[in-house]
Amino acid sequence: MATARMGDTITISYIGTLDDGTIFHSTEAAGPLTVTLGGGELFPALEKAIVGMRQTETRNISVSADEAYGARLKENIIRVARGSFPAEKEIKPGQKLGIEFSGGAARVMLVTEVSEEAVTLDGNHPLAGCNLTFALRLDLIQ
Repeated sequence: MATARMGDTITISYIGTLDDGTIFHSTEAAGPLTVTLGGGELFPALEKAIVGMRQTETRNISVSADEAYGARLKENIIRVARGSFPAEKEIKPGQKLGIEFSGGAARVMLVTEVSEEAVTLDGNHPLAGCNLTFALRLDLIQ
């Protein structure tokens, strides 16, 4: 039976969980995911673990935070004067805002704190600093 190799297009199903068992993503609702190994669509550590798997094989694959979204970085958290936003704009913790920086760069950031003086924004990926585990099945090798 064939095994997955770099360059193969594969279809996988998975449930992704955090160390505490929280599910962060699953293909159950949207259906299986089709990707090309080596195409930059998956974390390299996840691709490496899939290489050598046989069609229909299942595996629990752990990807460390450093091999996934990296560490949570303090420099990705900024405080912006509340006056930088329109007074009529409601801003509350948990809200995502598109922020434009000098030079034209834009980034979606999470509002983590709001006071009369300032808004604290976190630009880290929500899963930064988290180890990820994938209960993964290799459905198809093309």
